[in-house]
Amino acid sequence: MTASKVDLLLIQKAELFFNLREEEIDFIISRSGMLNLSKGAPLFSSGEKARHFFILKKGTIRVYKPHEDGSEDDLAMFAAGDTIGDFDFARGAVYDAFAEAGENSELIVFPAPELTMNTLAQEEPRVVCNILLNAIVMMTGRIKSVNKLILDNMSWVQQLHRRAYEDSSTGLWKQALINDEIIGVLSEPSALIMLKPDRFKILVDSRGHSAGDEAMVRIALILKNITRKIGHGWPLRLRSNEVALIFDNFNEEETKKIVEELNESISDMEPVPAQDDIPEFHFSATISWAIWAKDDAEWLSFYSGTYAALMETWRDGGEKIIHYSKTGNK
Repeated sequence: MTASKVDLLLIQKAELFFNLREEEIDFIISRSGMLNLSKGAPLFSSGEKARHFFILKKGTIRVYKPHEDGSEDDLAMFAAGDTIGDFDFARGAVYDAFAEAGENSELIVFPAPELTMNTLAQEEPRVVCNILLNAIVMMTGRIKSVNKLILDNMSWVQQLHRRAYEDSSTGLWKQALINDEIIGVLSEPSALIMLKPDRFKILVDSRGHSAGDEAMVRIALILKNITRKIGHGWPLRLRSNEVALIFDNFNEEETKKIVEELNESISDMEPVPAQDDIPEFHFSATISWAIWAKDDAEWLSFYSGTYAALMETWRDGGEKIIHYSKTGNK
């Protein structure tokens, strides 16, 4: 089999060229280029616009994402006969990953590196129009396939989503949920309540980490019960023993009632009994709260200010409720 026949078969397999006539395929071949990459040479980089796509004739292409620590996540490995980047090309997207040759590789490039689709449209507008129609069909088909996959596995997808954001030891939501999802749905006014147990280190040092873990489970239950009673809201674990409640469309008077209820519930927790020469441990908490956007209109400042008020009050002895405001704490 000659090289030209290999090129023809590979090009005819590409979704963007599906059902094109022989003369149209001939035009595409004449406007394609060849690219030879040695092992490790880059094919494209993150941030580049996808102005071409590639059909791999020989070798392998690795697609990956690097991390700041120098490690890399492999996303895909393409072998001879595979098409690379056609979906990004069809959408006119920007690459969000890197690609390099896994070994010495040879690729067909369309359009050729020195050409653009605008150039081809001036030469053969009918051919380019057919390619664009195929692009629309391809994108629609792939989107439908993804949607069907999600619908067919909805319970599994939901389970994965919850697992990604759920703190396994308490059942509270993780802090990451705030930036990833909660901020995008909040409406004014919204309440943020943060809590840090007092003297928690004494409990852990005297009774062990298991006592601390048990206490956090009990505190988490108080937060979850409050959100269940209200019917909405997010109970969260921020850091080791710092927790929070967020309520959408919640005013100041409603927030004050929840803060008082939360404070009383922590104080009413059953004490950890005395053990040998270790005295009985009674629970109390430091609480900070604020209303977005009344107390601070900029979310990052609002969040960090409420947290700073919590920590400052806790370091000063705790067992106190503090209302954060950008104009001055109360």
